Amino acid sequence: MAPATLHRQVETRLNAKDIRYTTGRRAVVTTLAESDGPRSAAELSAKIGANVPLSSLYRTLTVLEAADVITPHFATKGLARYELAEWLTGHHHHLVCIECGTVEDIEVPPLYEQQVAALVETIAATSSFTASNHDLEIEGTCEQCS
Repeated sequence: MAPATLHRQVETRLNAKDIRYTTGRRAVVTTLAESDGPRSAAELSAKIGANVPLSSLYRTLTVLEAADVITPHFATKGLARYELAEWLTGHHHHLVCIECGTVEDIEVPPLYEQQVAALVETIAATSSFTASNHDLEIEGTCEQCS
């Protein structure tokens, strides 16, 4: 998605909730859009720099999460990593390295995605649960840690 379109969509979402699209919020959205997977607050802070103080960054993450602009993912060691919400980026899944904690976005081919969706529906039905979405995270060891 083009950066201008992305920012217009985010700004529209925030305006509908009476939230200003500040420079700091724009910096977080831009940084996440340029990332190849979810990023922690520390990683975002290192990339954005001193323009957004760490205390402001945490507030920004909270506001953007509440507005459904970003989605948190929690790693095996409890570290939260953030990415843009699926309504902005499209449906995808993650590879999570249990050694270094990196998270990589992956798109599953349509045939496999259909199989995953069917499996989710089957599992949900066994508990009289209606699934509305799914997120597949495959844990293992990345190439650098192998």
